[in-house]
Amino acid sequence: MDGTAVAEPEDTAGPAANGATEAAAEPEQQRDGEAGESAQESAPAGWFSRVNRHLVALAALCGLSAALNCTLSLFRFAHFQVATYDLVIFDQAVRGYSRFSAPTVPLRGVTGGFGMDYVQLADHFSPILALLAPFYWLHDGPQTLLVAQAVLFALAIPFIWKFTRRVLGTPHAYLVAVAYAISWPIAQATAVEFHEVAFVPLLSAIAIERLHAGRWLPGLLAVAGLLLTKEDMGLLVAGIGVWLFVTGQRRLGTGLVFAGVAAFEVVRKFLIPLAGGNPAYYTRYSKLGEDLPQMLWSAVTRPHEFVAMLFDAHPKWDTWGLLLWPSLFLCLLSPLVLAALPLILERLLADSDNWWSTGWHYDAFVIVILLMAGVDGAARLIRWLERRGVPRPGHGLRLAYAAAVLAVAVTTVPYRPFDNLMNPDFYRPDPRTPAREEAMSLVPDGVVVEATDDFGARLSGRTTVLWWDYQKRGTPWIVASINDDLRGLVDSYLAEGYEMRLDRDNIVVLHRIGA
Repeated sequence: MDGTAVAEPEDTAGPAANGATEAAAEPEQQRDGEAGESAQESAPAGWFSRVNRHLVALAALCGLSAALNCTLSLFRFAHFQVATYDLVIFDQAVRGYSRFSAPTVPLRGVTGGFGMDYVQLADHFSPILALLAPFYWLHDGPQTLLVAQAVLFALAIPFIWKFTRRVLGTPHAYLVAVAYAISWPIAQATAVEFHEVAFVPLLSAIAIERLHAGRWLPGLLAVAGLLLTKEDMGLLVAGIGVWLFVTGQRRLGTGLVFAGVAAFEVVRKFLIPLAGGNPAYYTRYSKLGEDLPQMLWSAVTRPHEFVAMLFDAHPKWDTWGLLLWPSLFLCLLSPLVLAALPLILERLLADSDNWWSTGWHYDAFVIVILLMAGVDGAARLIRWLERRGVPRPGHGLRLAYAAAVLAVAVTTVPYRPFDNLMNPDFYRPDPRTPAREEAMSLVPDGVVVEATDDFGARLSGRTTVLWWDYQKRGTPWIVASINDDLRGLVDSYLAEGYEMRLDRDNIVVLHRIGA
């Protein structure tokens, strides 16, 4: 495919299959980024030695990345810093799968007025969550999801490395892989507990890297996995199709565009309603239309208004800048950026300002693609400079770019959640931890309990957790952190049939008499 500097031995069919016109490697563009390395070692022994060296290095990098993510999420869990929304929702869904029953999410159902039997597939179409069910047979609780997400995020590293190695060189690949591991979108997604985005960096990395190498089967299997991750992943698949189309793979690209759009429409208009959900609950586009065809028509008939909406609020400018900055904006020089564009547009054109910000997990959906696009864009820029007579930059400029990508990632750490890991106070329990532990010990296993954000995830492994939103439902147990403004509300519960089982450090446990 256009933009590939050199193919690895096992990928020799890739660039040719992709119609590349620049597959011939420059001496400084050899696989290890050094001229003539293969000549210095005997082929079998040298290849085996290099492969094992890289396997060990990548395994260590994946392990360190997973440990970094686990440390952040599990310490937050241990110190009551995780939120009931959305961790408990996913915990309840995966627990349902693990017991070979429906993935019901009582917390989401009761809060939304849908009832205790509300199915997660009606909220977001994420059947891929069933893959995590076997791990609940080992440990039945939200910590399993936190560890699984940490590992899934880390497993994208080898595919980012492989892509970057092919395009820029081996040292460059390690730098970009580390940059991904500490990137702010991954830190942010880790800090907001668990979401279905856990699968997306890995699947998108596999899809892009394998399709770029001309290995259609694993690439398309990863694409299929994306469609099982969330209802709007059809847009990502369509974007991958556009990338393939403009880089010469017109038949495959066209097929993925149609498959992605069809999947997006079928899931939203048929499968989610079939499960009892409302496809427009999260995605509202009042200025553009009610569905994708109307939005596309608005883009064609009102292009100036369409483009203006992408920049009409300060949070949108922040999101654009923070998404493009990790690649030093060079992702804009690569057709691969087209793969990420549909998801970015989906966010910034929506009515909800929650989607515009970088404070949630949404940026992790596209960070892998943007970093890979930056690598491809850098390679294209270097070749463009060479063709115009600029003194051959060779290995040095490519290495400088990869080092700059890592430097940018490092500079964002102090402003994003990984910064917590460098603060000694992060590892110290909250002063109210003893009171919280006592509160949880009073709640029996197997009961229905309403809880505030700090308690929900800690109770979810052994009780049915609902969110305490001050709606009086007669729930048997209530465990809550309160303030003075809520004292009157607590008194009203006591007057209506509840007894106070604990009141300590503004933490209360209420039990409905007779329940």
